[in-house]
Amino acid sequence: MLRVAEQYAGTDTGRQRRANEDSHLARAPLFVVADGMGGAQAGEVASRIAIESFQDGLQDPAAPETALAELTQRANAHIHELSHSNAEQAGMGTTLTAVYVGEREISIAHVGDSRAYRLRDGVLERLTEDHSLVDELLRQGRLTPEEALEHPQRSVITRALGPEGVVEVDTRSYSARDGDVYLLCSDGLTTMLAEDRLAELLLAHASLREAGEALIAAANEAGGRDNITVVLLRVEELDAGMAPLTEESSIVQDPAPASVPPPASAAAGGAVGTCAAAGSAATLVPATEPAREAPVVRRRPRTPSHGAPDARRKRRGLRRTGAAAIALAVLALIGAGAYIALQSVYFIGTNNRGLITMFEGLPYKLPGNLELYSSQYVSGVSASTLSSEKRHKLLDQSLRSEGDAASVIHSLELEQLE
Repeated sequence: MLRVAEQYAGTDTGRQRRANEDSHLARAPLFVVADGMGGAQAGEVASRIAIESFQDGLQDPAAPETALAELTQRANAHIHELSHSNAEQAGMGTTLTAVYVGEREISIAHVGDSRAYRLRDGVLERLTEDHSLVDELLRQGRLTPEEALEHPQRSVITRALGPEGVVEVDTRSYSARDGDVYLLCSDGLTTMLAEDRLAELLLAHASLREAGEALIAAANEAGGRDNITVVLLRVEELDAGMAPLTEESSIVQDPAPASVPPPASAAAGGAVGTCAAAGSAATLVPATEPAREAPVVRRRPRTPSHGAPDARRKRRGLRRTGAAAIALAVLALIGAGAYIALQSVYFIGTNNRGLITMFEGLPYKLPGNLELYSSQYVSGVSASTLSSEKRHKLLDQSLRSEGDAASVIHSLELEQLE
């Protein structure tokens, strides 16, 4: 019988995204990773719905593949319904990869391009196939692995939860062995690191926490173009004398912080010793030395005069100070309003490789080449593949909501697939 002996779960926004649309669940014996997509935080909503659908675990652990598929379909139906009833969340979707640890095997449900791997005897093996345009071309022999790494449409996925009312779910079970390590991850990890690098980092660290943190750090160092989520678990054979598998017993808690002994000076002399240790920061006056009084300067009172110039100058100064404070406050409010406006408008353009891109902000530059916009999503669609009329209409730099811009780009990607 198997048990989860050690586990780790971590997620990071990455270096080029403003928000994290990944979600995950790590509650032995069930582990799930979801990578959301869509504008106006819709990706976060979709991935969260997917994870919430698995919160209560499997209804029938005796048939794990069927139970995983049912939960996935339930999540898909919820996301699909919400995306059609709320304009801001139109077109949202998410990938999903779930692993359930049974008595003798692990079962997987998979949709999209998040992945599951197994590390056994020093060899890393991928257990899922990406539902992406590039992987389809790879399987058909129309692309080499080297060409796939740099393909402009590598981000286009062919299957996800949400776009359709019913989704095709891949399920499969694998025999598990004592010491197997399983990795679930979003494509923010695998698009940054080659599989041999994943294996190298997993083998280089004794604990899964160290390995997981090293994977996330390496993906960020490689560019961190997307959100990065890593879930790791190690299984072992449950001997007769070991405690049965429970959620609590399978979770490896963070180690308690080590007790730091107080400085020797503090231990020996209490508060006085502590002050002495910081003596360079303050000058101590011996208690036996009487404090010296500051000399008192006595000035002759001024004879008040009608309309004293000093009083008038002081009143004018106060008025000028008040006016300046009000002006600064008004400027601050204007600046804050401009900043908020820049964060809430989007337009569609192309990046330096000619790929259709969603930008946040205004399509202008200030003197000094200061851009008022930033790239938020790069599609796999090249502008050169569009008709001149469609390209002119799409790239007119008109301002859009985040949901509208994301929906337009998603439609383009679907047209490319068709």
